[in-house]
Amino acid sequence: MKRKCFDLLLFFCIIAISIFGIVMIYSASYIWADYKFHNPYKYVISQGIFFIVSLVIMVIVSKIDYKLYKDKANLILLVCFLLLILVLIPGIGTVRNGSRSWFGIGGLGVQPSEFSKIGLIIYVSKYLSTNEKNIKYIIKGVLPLFLVIGVFFFLIMLEPDFGQAFVIVVTLVAIIFISGVNFSFFVKIGLCALLGIVGLIIAAPYRMARIISYLNPWVDPLGSGFQIIQSLYAIGPGGILGQGFLKSRQKHFYLPEPQTDFIFSIISEEFGFLGVLIVTSLFVFIFIRCVKISKRATNSFGKYLAFGLGFGILIQACINLMVVVGLIPVTG
Repeated sequence: MKRKCFDLLLFFCIIAISIFGIVMIYSASYIWADYKFHNPYKYVISQGIFFIVSLVIMVIVSKIDYKLYKDKANLILLVCFLLLILVLIPGIGTVRNGSRSWFGIGGLGVQPSEFSKIGLIIYVSKYLSTNEKNIKYIIKGVLPLFLVIGVFFFLIMLEPDFGQAFVIVVTLVAIIFISGVNFSFFVKIGLCALLGIVGLIIAAPYRMARIISYLNPWVDPLGSGFQIIQSLYAIGPGGILGQGFLKSRQKHFYLPEPQTDFIFSIISEEFGFLGVLIVTSLFVFIFIRCVKISKRATNSFGKYLAFGLGFGILIQACINLMVVVGLIPVTG
């Protein structure tokens, strides 16, 4: 990427939120890591390595002309499809927390659904940019795209991972929405999706338990409601400025796995509303910069791609934050 095209504000924002995340992973995990691995730095070292590797990959990817992704969109999607098939095969895919959604590589884990998220954004961006004349026709233009999305949704649900599948679908629908498809179509598809979600919840007892615990976590305070109750116990005492760095109480074996999905609870407890405001502002700023990049794009593929990548980050962050504070049920 040419220097004049490099967004320094976006770069520094990503670096800032990544470093803050590494610091908070240490704060949230050192007690659990010391107990389980006899090494309080276990998780923060791993995250630090991921951060360095990601910086190298980011620099390499920034040198690639993004138009190449359009040319290779079908191949990228095919690879993602094959990975989702492979992860479902016992002996190849690894089960974690009841979901066969990981490839185990040594002590590390890789989720093919994360690659599928990017692959689908690239494919949808390509499809919309090359079918602009047909996109106003539901059957001829939009329906084939939703069939592809539906196949990937089905494969991810077989793992099962409803949370990841939901994030991917919402992201792709947002990209399709800005392409100019008739709004009435989204109303109809939204109603169908709502019925489908209800069906998925009824079909899996653990999802129904999460809905019940969402409505009243005290129905099962030691079971399905335990995690959200402990999360709220962390958020409540945070106040405006928090309890102070490293002074969280809930990470002392009260909140399960505080260094993962519920790390925002520890941020709230230690840095209070100010910490919450800083984190959410950084995510919103990343999305705003991506929208500006999208507007500056000289072709429709670049426009859809930049918007989709930015929106994907924002919606996943929003869903995570809403789960942690109890605004929506725990996904998974």
